[in-house]
Amino acid sequence: MTQRIAVLGAGPMGLAVAYQLARDGHRPVVFEADDRLGGMAACFDFDGLRIERYYHFHCTSDAAFLQVLDELKLADRMRWVETRMGYWYQGRLQPWGNPLALLRFDGLGLLSKLRCALHAFVSVKRRNWRPLDGVEATGWIRRWVGDKAYEVLWRRLFEHKFHGYAGNLSAAWIWSRIRRIGNSRTSLMREKLGYLDGGSDTLLDAMRDDIVAHGGEVRLKSPVQEVVIEGAENGRVAGVRVAGELLRFDQVISTVPLPFVSRLIPALPAPLRAQFDALKNIAVVCVIAKLAKPLTGNFWLNVNDPRMDIPGLVEYTNLRPLGAQHVVYVPFYVPGEDPLYAEPDEAFLAKVKSCLQTINPALRDEDFIAMHASRYRHAQPICEPRFLERLPPAKTPVHGLWVADTSHYYPEDRGISESIGFGRRMARDAVS
Repeated sequence: MTQRIAVLGAGPMGLAVAYQLARDGHRPVVFEADDRLGGMAACFDFDGLRIERYYHFHCTSDAAFLQVLDELKLADRMRWVETRMGYWYQGRLQPWGNPLALLRFDGLGLLSKLRCALHAFVSVKRRNWRPLDGVEATGWIRRWVGDKAYEVLWRRLFEHKFHGYAGNLSAAWIWSRIRRIGNSRTSLMREKLGYLDGGSDTLLDAMRDDIVAHGGEVRLKSPVQEVVIEGAENGRVAGVRVAGELLRFDQVISTVPLPFVSRLIPALPAPLRAQFDALKNIAVVCVIAKLAKPLTGNFWLNVNDPRMDIPGLVEYTNLRPLGAQHVVYVPFYVPGEDPLYAEPDEAFLAKVKSCLQTINPALRDEDFIAMHASRYRHAQPICEPRFLERLPPAKTPVHGLWVADTSHYYPEDRGISESIGFGRRMARDAVS
């Protein structure tokens, strides 16, 4: 039986839900508060360049993403590039990301290097992550690599990304990051990452067009004010309220960040609402800079420098060439309630300019062509030990109501492929 289903959010997960529903013969209607598709994958006009607000890259293991490209006849738009990593440590740039770079790294003894290599190897080969769900991450890493290597390679990364939460994260989440990058290698010495010709717009626009072609709708600038629940006990979904009007649906699937759920669905059972309210997120202020010359030859640069409050940066044009333009993303992760998050954009732009000129002293003021700061309040879920126990199931006790965001494919980190895969599975489950 064909169902009319409201999908909240037009990020990759919401679009994937609607894409699957429409292809299965249902009538999804996607409601998006923003004026564009994509959520954190959305693009904007950056000084005449159409580009993502937040950096994205693809790995050869991104099966769900690559499958959708095949279905939409976009596989020929995919580009794969050998990329390099670097490490800024003790005021100088060092190679990173392969065994030879580790062996030559100035800052660790031979034993520490061997322990780091063993930890990376075991993490990449590991398949069963569930025993790590209840393990605290920094202690887990220290036990493998030792105090010295933790101090040099990991401490600032944790502290600058998670601040006060750094000492209470799940080892399973960290393991998934190590494994994903490790699996992107074509050999011990080579890393291959990918980008989509035209950026995320290529995929997002094609998914929207496919949804519409199969009978669905995508409504931008249409924030849902409330998901309406009727009936006793847990009740059932009646529909959504938009611009003061109740629009009735057979089911509602929400993919908006979980911290919004309690306000969006006030009639949720109290215990479930408390579960959603207990989940925490880190915000991000992401600065993008357009330069007249390259910063380094690396795509990814980890940073350990007491003068810089960032965990690293991404020199995007070393993955996706953009002619004479050199684009760098510099993310500042910070709790949304921290006063730092309220600082004006100019403060972050000044920090980035100083940071980049420290890393590459050849950069002059006139080499900074354009800069822009984007903010996302709920950018990164805080995955504490035993996160599986804390996370409410996507299928709620309210009949016809599904609620999920990027937290739900834990321990995987947020990503386009993971969002697509989870969204399609949730769509199938909702109508099965």
